[in-house]
Amino acid sequence: MTAPARSPDAAAPVASRPAPPPRKKSRKWLWLFLAGIGLLGLLVALAVMKNAQPRASRVTVEKAIVKTITQVVSATGKIQPEVEVKIAPEVAGEIIELPFREGADVKKGELLVRIKPDAYRYQFEQREADLAAARASALETEVRFQKAEEDFKRDESLHKQNLISDFEFATARADYEMARASLDSAIANIRRAEGLLNQARDQLDKTTIYAPIDGTVSSLTSEVGERVVGTGQFAGTEIMRVADLANMEVRVNINENDIVNVKIDDRAMIAIDAFPGRKFEAIVKEIGSAAQTTGANTQEEVTNFQVKIRILDKSVPIRSGMSANADIETRTVANAVAVPIQSVTVRARDTARTLDQLADARAKAETENKGEGAATAVNTRADAQRRRDDRDNLQRVVFVRHGATVKMVPVETGIADTAHIEIKSGVREGDEVVSGSYAAITRILADGASVLVEPAKKGPPAK
Repeated sequence: MTAPARSPDAAAPVASRPAPPPRKKSRKWLWLFLAGIGLLGLLVALAVMKNAQPRASRVTVEKAIVKTITQVVSATGKIQPEVEVKIAPEVAGEIIELPFREGADVKKGELLVRIKPDAYRYQFEQREADLAAARASALETEVRFQKAEEDFKRDESLHKQNLISDFEFATARADYEMARASLDSAIANIRRAEGLLNQARDQLDKTTIYAPIDGTVSSLTSEVGERVVGTGQFAGTEIMRVADLANMEVRVNINENDIVNVKIDDRAMIAIDAFPGRKFEAIVKEIGSAAQTTGANTQEEVTNFQVKIRILDKSVPIRSGMSANADIETRTVANAVAVPIQSVTVRARDTARTLDQLADARAKAETENKGEGAATAVNTRADAQRRRDDRDNLQRVVFVRHGATVKMVPVETGIADTAHIEIKSGVREGDEVVSGSYAAITRILADGASVLVEPAKKGPPAK
C-alpha cells in the first residue's frame, strides 16, 4: 500500500506566512471622540457667554396719553338730615298727649307733646294771688306816702316861719323819708311778684311743646303715661326727634393730609350701599374747623376733620343712618399728559439705588450706631439727618422704552386720579413707559436695562 503524495503548500512551515495589514477602524473612533470633546467645549463656552450677558426683564408698557384728570378724595360716612331737632321738655311731669307717631309728618307750630299741667297751673294761680296782694299793699303804702309828703311840706313851711321847732321839723322829715322807702319797697315787691308770675306762666306754657320746624318725626323714645325729667339748666329726657328729611347730607371724616385739598362747594359723587350701582350728585357744604383725634398718644393715633356733604339728588327717599361713600372732586386738569400711576417710582438722584436699598442702608446704619446715653442721642440726630438727606436725594422717575432697552427719565408729577397721574415734564404724549411689573419698576430696572415686552393684560377701559 502506497502513501498519498503531499502538496507543496501543505509541506511549507506555518511560521513563514506574512502578517495581515493594520486596521483603520480604531483611528476613526479616535477622531470621533476628539470631535465630541471639541463640540462639548464649544457648547459650554456658548452657555458661559450667554449667562455672562445681562438677562432681559419681562415688562409691560403703555403709551402716555392726554386726558382730563380729576383728583379725588374718598371717605366713608353716614347719611344724616341737615337739620334734626331733639325734643326734650324743660319741665318734669307725666306725658298725657303724643299726637304723632314715628314717621309722621308735622308742620311748624303743631302740638307734639303735652305734659300734665296741674301742678304748674296751681303755682301760676298762686303767683297771680301774690301779685294782687303786692299791688294792694303798694296802693296802701302809696296813700301813706302821699299823706307823709303833705305833712312834710306843711311842716317845712311852718319851720321857715319859726312856728315849729327844729325837732318837730326833723320828725316830719323822718316820717316822709320812711314813707318814701316803704313805697319803693312795695313797688319792688310788685316787680318780684310779677317776675315770679311770669316764671310760673312760662313753666305752665312749657307743659306743651310745639314743632319747631316742618319735618318728620324721625325718632320717638317715650310714650303716653311716662314721666319725664326736665330742668332749665340741663337737658331733660329726650322724647322725640323732628328732622327735615327732604334735605340730607353725608358726614364723613377726612384725614388731615387730604383735608387741605377739600374746599367749600367742591363737587362730590355719593355711593349709597342701599342703592348699588347708582351715584348721587352732591356738594361740600361745611368743613369742620376743629380736628377729631382718635387713639391719642398711641401708634394708632389718627387726626380727622368732619366734612358735611349735601346730597342734591332727591329722586329717591334716603333714610337717616345709611352707609355711604363719598368721592370729592378737589381739582381737575384738562389736557394733561398722563401715565399709569404704577409707572412712577422713586430713585436716588446720584445712583440707581431704589427706595428699598435706601431703607436697607438706613437699617444697617442704625445697627452699627447703637449705643447708650449721649451716644444714643448723637446717633438719633445722625439718623434723622440721614433720613433728611435720603429724602432730598430722591426723585420721581419713569422708565421709557427705546427699542429693547429702557431709559430712566426724571419727571415732575401733578395730580392723580384712580388710574393715572399727571406728568408735567419729562414725558410726552405717545412715549411708551413701563407699566409693570411692580417688582421690575421698583427694584429691577435701571437706566439702559434690557427688556422684553409682554402683552398687557386686558382690563376695564380707563375712564
